[in-house]
Amino acid sequence: MSLQVEKLEKNMAKLTIEASAEDFEKAIQKVYLKARGRINIPGFRKGKAPRKLIEKMYGTGVFYEDAANDLIPTAYAEALKDCDLEIVSRPEINVTQIESGKPFIFTAEVAVKPEVTLGEYKGVEVEKSDVEVTDEDINKEVDKERENNSRTIDVDDRAVESGDIIKLDFDGSVDGVPFAGGKAENYTLTIGSGSFIPGFEDQLIGTKIGEDKDVTVTFPEDYHEKSLAGKEAVFKCKVNAITVKELPDADDEFASEVSEFETLAEYKEDIKKKLTEKKEKEARAKKEAQAVEKAVENATMEIPDAMIDTQVQSMMEDFARRMQSQGLSLEQYFQFTGMDAKKMHDQMKPEALKRIQNSLVLEAVAKAENIEISDEKVDEEIAKMAEAYKMEVEKLKGIIGDSERDQMKKDLAVQAAADLIADAAKEA
Repeated sequence: MSLQVEKLEKNMAKLTIEASAEDFEKAIQKVYLKARGRINIPGFRKGKAPRKLIEKMYGTGVFYEDAANDLIPTAYAEALKDCDLEIVSRPEINVTQIESGKPFIFTAEVAVKPEVTLGEYKGVEVEKSDVEVTDEDINKEVDKERENNSRTIDVDDRAVESGDIIKLDFDGSVDGVPFAGGKAENYTLTIGSGSFIPGFEDQLIGTKIGEDKDVTVTFPEDYHEKSLAGKEAVFKCKVNAITVKELPDADDEFASEVSEFETLAEYKEDIKKKLTEKKEKEARAKKEAQAVEKAVENATMEIPDAMIDTQVQSMMEDFARRMQSQGLSLEQYFQFTGMDAKKMHDQMKPEALKRIQNSLVLEAVAKAENIEISDEKVDEEIAKMAEAYKMEVEKLKGIIGDSERDQMKKDLAVQAAADLIADAAKEA
């Protein structure tokens, strides 16, 4: 196997990779042995037809494509061992010579990691965040807990009011014609929640249990179901039940029931402490994000499109895995949302570019500042991971290989660079 490297514009390179005629012949023979069981030749038992006869009947190149597909990954991987470029994209492959008895030649166009010229990254100006916790913040948390501990009470002596939870039958139509999804029985609806089309819930206020009520609304122009967008609809409704939430009083008894504290004052003090910690953590993250963004703005680099496309593809694959864990394929997600691969690619592209720029700048800062991560620091991180996964440290160390440890060192160096930029930033 031989390799030639040609550097192209905008941090791209073309690798010309040549595999020997012998290696190509082995690949052809390999795919022939796999494929012959599916080929019927008169006069021969299935799977017993000679290769030469198959090639004579179907053409000499009958196995070329499969042989190329078999050979390219191996040859490309071998070529990368001899290549001193830092490749940051998937290869775009083109076969330039494919013929029995001759070397197999193909090219791979790849993106090369860009050089970064750092600008100012120490002392950049960022916006100061407010970390003060107000009484209103504390009371909101108390009210959330009261809501979590509320109970529902049936109401049958009055009409529907805002805030009520009702059981509702409805049957919708446009111009007298029912439409899909417009009918339900005993649907649970909170009045004032904004769950339904604007105006729907308001018109139910004042309706009594068992009373029929016609609700007339107009679907928004941007409604997701295009056939209904902008149309006026009439819903025949009947309220079957009304319930209200009863919240416990915010007092010492409530505090003792929902927390480890005996008094409401102690409970609120604990809430204040936790909210302060949360706000300080959020402020730190915001400061770091803004400081790194300024450092990126001050740096110069040329990002090849292929590198961005590779990052987007990685993000899409990660998204697909998360969907799969929820029992939904990417194709099903596209059907339900009206999205497609191109739209998703275009939407993710700005975020992909931002991730690449951040990573390159932080790596450059780590190099400029001689940030090095010791083996002891990696061991500390592994110990934290073991605690989180509830595993023995030594067992986890045995699972983590050298390449994973090297990646951890890079990630920790990048985080150290981000911390350095944030610590040096000036808040205004």
